[in-house]
Formats: sequence, structure tokens, C-alpha cells
Amino acid sequence: MYFPDFVEIGVDELLLIAFFVSFIGIIIHYVINILPIGNLKTVSLESSQSKAPVSIIICARNEDDNLTEFLPKILVQDYPEFEVVVVNDCSIDNTENVIDEFAKIFPNLKKVNIKEDDYYKHGKKFAVMVGIKGAKYDNLLFTDADCFPASEHWLEEMSSGFVNKKEIVLGYGAYKKEKGFLNKLIRFDTFLIAVNYLSAALKGSAYMGVGRNLGYKKELFYKQKGFSKHYHIVSGDDDLFINQACTQENTNVVISPNAITYSLAKTSFLDWKRQKLRHLTTAPHYSASSKTKITMAYVLQYAFHILLLSLLLFKTTILIGLSAFILKICIQMIIFKKVSKKLNEVDLWAFAFFHEIILLMVYPMFHISLLFNKQNKWKN
Repeated sequence: MYFPDFVEIGVDELLLIAFFVSFIGIIIHYVINILPIGNLKTVSLESSQSKAPVSIIICARNEDDNLTEFLPKILVQDYPEFEVVVVNDCSIDNTENVIDEFAKIFPNLKKVNIKEDDYYKHGKKFAVMVGIKGAKYDNLLFTDADCFPASEHWLEEMSSGFVNKKEIVLGYGAYKKEKGFLNKLIRFDTFLIAVNYLSAALKGSAYMGVGRNLGYKKELFYKQKGFSKHYHIVSGDDDLFINQACTQENTNVVISPNAITYSLAKTSFLDWKRQKLRHLTTAPHYSASSKTKITMAYVLQYAFHILLLSLLLFKTTILIGLSAFILKICIQMIIFKKVSKKLNEVDLWAFAFFHEIILLMVYPMFHISLLFNKQNKWKN
């Protein structure tokens, strides 16, 4: 009986196969999970339904400087009927005085005070709940005290998302462009996270939002029993609530230059690290499907770059590896250029591949630090 000779597959060939699997997976990820934002067509405001009244909720703890600078940009929004509810959460600076002074000028500004309690310590979620309870209207829009809208039409743009029975409106909360490498890295990290969750929402599988630019209906909040499922977790007043409340039908995305909010990025690596650690505490509490999607994207990236380095060790695969890497960069630049233009981040696409690699090196440091980090207070 004839048995064909068995052809042994070498290590370099096995690495090459795994490398191409990761390469194809990344390209599919770019097309499916990032490109949809670039293809999103902005709906004309004239075609939206009548402008329903909106309550804007801002939670502030020792934010007198930020409120002095940014609150007027919220109060002068060009919109028929809205109120701004500022929750003064146990501030010990001049936050309350700042709110009171602005209230003399703007009758639609409402102050809600939370006093310090020696027997009951609370996080931001309690402040958000107090703000929601004090809000007059069903349509709620959230931002932070250190944020400012891109224009006086921010409220108009974001509220237009409450159409066709939509109960959740996701927007883009960006960081202001400043000089320096860290600023660009933070902005790229924020941009990358945003395009993933906004694209997921466009496909009917939303899994998070950010409190810097987010809206939902008060009725939905009470229907979901508020933050009861994750109140014991310090952070997550935004992403964890959206993760539990979003459905394929109830979530909308609003993307336009006017609908963006901006805040000032951290200016030191340690401050950024602390901020990231606060955000990372919520990810383990996402739904299983959400965690799988997020994890898979990072696994593909790590696999691709580790396998690329391995292929460079073999003469037979070095050219193939470099060619695939260049092709990946080209495809990435084409897609990211389109998406960054949509989110008004046009300076980020050219070196996206470089910032992506830096983040892949930094993220493990954050996750290791998270093991030794305890969160005991809220902060934006």
C-alpha cells in the first residue's frame, strides 16, 4: 500500500499561518468595528421631530474654576426650552457660590446641594441620581463640570437623537488639542475607544457610553431601577448603565462637529494613569458578549505584533512579515483618515499605527497597576 510522504511544517510556517490569521482578523475588525462611523451620514436637523425640552445634568465636586469657565457655554445653548441642573456634591471650595452667581443671570439654572454625611459615604452615582430626581424633563443630557460643548448647537444636535422611540443617545466626548506627545496619545486612546463603542451602537450592539456626552430618558432610568445592579462599584455611572440598558432598538448615535464635547486632557502620565485605572474598574462588569468583543480586538493586535517580531527572525519570512505590516498600516490609515475627519480629529490618523503600538505597551502596565489599586472616591 502506498503512503504519501508526510511533509513536515516548520516553525516559521506555523508562525506565518498564525500571523496571517491575526492580520485578516485585524482588517475585518477595522472594517466592521471602526469604519461604520466614517460611513455615518449626518441627519439634517430639519428632518427631526419637534424639539422636546431637555434637562442637562452636571455633577460637580470642588469644580469652581471649571464651572466659572465652562458652565456659561452650557447655559447659552441655542435651544427653545431646557434647564441645567448642577449637583453640588459636598464641595468645600466656591462651587456653590459660582452656581448661585450664574443663577442670578440664567433662570434656567438649578442648583441641587448634597451635604457631607459622616455616616454615609457616596460616589458619583448618588450625585447623578439626585440630579435625575431634581430634573424637570424626561429627556436627560449629561456632561461633566470640566467639559465644554463644541458650539451653541450642541444641545440641539444631541437632543435630535431622541427620535423614533430612541431612549439613549451616544455622543463623542473628546479632549482638547494641545501641544505635546502625551496629549496626542490620550486623544488617540479616547478616539479609539469611542469609534469602537459608537460603531457598535450603529450596528445595534451598543455596550457603553461616556458621561462627558451622553443622553437618556428619565423613564428608562427608572425602568432599569437606576444603578441598583452596580451601585456598589464606585465608577460606572455612564458605561455600566448603558451596558445594562442598551438594546438593538433603543440607542442612537449623534456625530457631528457641533455635537462634540471637549475637556482638558491630563498633563502628566501619572494623572492619566490614575484616570485610566478608574475607568478600567468597570470593564470586568460588562456583559459577557461585550467583554468578548473588546478582548478579541486586543488579542488580535497583540498576536499580530508579537508574531511579526517572530517572523523577522527568519530569513524566509522577514519580507512577508514586513510587507503585511506595511499593508496593514496603509489600510489602517485609509480607514482612520475617514473616521477621524468625522470626529474632528484630523491630526490623529497619520500616526495611528505608532500610537496604537505605544498603547499596546502601556495597557499591560495599567492592568497590572489595577491589581494593587483601590478606588474609594469619584472624580471625572
